[in-house]
Amino acid sequence: MFFPLKDENPTKTFPFMTVLIIVANVIVFLIELAYGHNRGYLIAKYGVIPYEITHAVDINPTVFLGPYINLITSLFLHASFWHILGNMWFFWIFGNNIEDVVGHFKFLIFYLLGGIAASLMQILLTASSTIPVIGASGAVSAILGAYMIKFPRARVKTLLFIFIFVTVINVPAITFIGIWFFIQLLSSLGAARGNVAWYAHIGGFLFGLFTIRLFQKKEGYTKYRVY
Repeated sequence: MFFPLKDENPTKTFPFMTVLIIVANVIVFLIELAYGHNRGYLIAKYGVIPYEITHAVDINPTVFLGPYINLITSLFLHASFWHILGNMWFFWIFGNNIEDVVGHFKFLIFYLLGGIAASLMQILLTASSTIPVIGASGAVSAILGAYMIKFPRARVKTLLFIFIFVTVINVPAITFIGIWFFIQLLSSLGAARGNVAWYAHIGGFLFGLFTIRLFQKKEGYTKYRVY
């Protein structure tokens, strides 16, 4: 098991859009908690349900703008404290540099489109499912795909667990993210039996991997910086 602590890749600008997205996710999560036992209603209403998208229907509870708006609203819902913590931690570590690359406004567009692409991948492969899909994981996966392209040699300080052995190592981003993606692929083999939207992780990652160059600023930008 491994977990990123930080990347050694300073930014040129303050990542205020990254901060705003994190704040928005936290606020929505607090609203979820305020619903208490009715939280499931909120998730069913604003989460993405593959069956609704593929059959163009809105199962109760219905949404005023229809089920397709849930491709966006679902990105701000989370199932647990650990779910949102993991997503926002990865997002903070890798997102600020991608915001630096594309600019603040385009970063928001990239984030949302990455999340939508991730959900569409999940929908494509689980078209008849009536289980709501929620979380920022797909959008964060798009960030990881973009980071792998733009900063493959940036160092990621990583907490490594091997049974009872614990250590901190520095690894290139291409290695860290490559291992992460391999785990997503392996996990997707048993996705039908689990409660994690592994296909969404894969879809978001591929979106970020192949589209980041369309979003980046036109001026020259180095692939990585070493200090």
